[in-house]
Amino acid sequence: MNNYRSEVEEELESWARKMNRKSSVVSRAAKKVQNRINNVIPERVHKVVTGSIKTMVQGVLAGNTYAVKVPEQHLSLRSRDTLANHSIQTYKRIAAVEGAGTGAGGILLGIADFPLLLSIKIKFLFDIASIYGFDAKQFEERVFILYIFQLAFSSDETRKDVYERIQNWDQSSLQKEVRETFNEHDWKSFQLEYRDYIDFPKLLQMIPGFGAIVGAYVNYHFIDWLGETAINAYRQRLIQLEEHNKETPAE
Repeated sequence: MNNYRSEVEEELESWARKMNRKSSVVSRAAKKVQNRINNVIPERVHKVVTGSIKTMVQGVLAGNTYAVKVPEQHLSLRSRDTLANHSIQTYKRIAAVEGAGTGAGGILLGIADFPLLLSIKIKFLFDIASIYGFDAKQFEERVFILYIFQLAFSSDETRKDVYERIQNWDQSSLQKEVRETFNEHDWKSFQLEYRDYIDFPKLLQMIPGFGAIVGAYVNYHFIDWLGETAINAYRQRLIQLEEHNKETPAE
């Protein structure tokens, strides 16, 4: 177990460097291209994305949209990682099938893919939370899920800020701040970041025929990336909580 813990800590160090890296020249150039793409995507597509994100955030915060599994207790970190990776494989297949089906139908079904894929992603994150022993019935845990989502699909600048929040999540002052300041209007920043991240591949998905291939590949990749982000976020929390408990003497 100690060897595995060391491997995980090395992976978390590598992940931290990735989350804190500066924007590359390529990234900045891609952002300019992305802005041009936004101008040619039909307005109704943007409206669907905006509405879907708003509905998703409100549903997660309300806590009555997604089923919550009982948190797994008394498992080793290795066992949790194994279960999480199995879950990733399952959800990648689900997302790929959904993307292929909607991608085959052109722009109308392509638009329908946005809320469907969002629902798959969030349900996946709820399952990952339970695997790592966290209860998504708690408001703070549902907000943490939203931050994982934002961390996975955000710009370089936003990613650094969100990563810092996730890194310090279990500080009592941050928990209080989250409860006081996180409200339904935060869906706007989610919408902008998420839309910019997915616009180009989703635009290709709306091409009839060719869109089926793109839809399957893109959705598969999105779940893979979201899974890596979620696993590392929860690994980091578990290790930090374990270290904190060692340093805090029992009363």
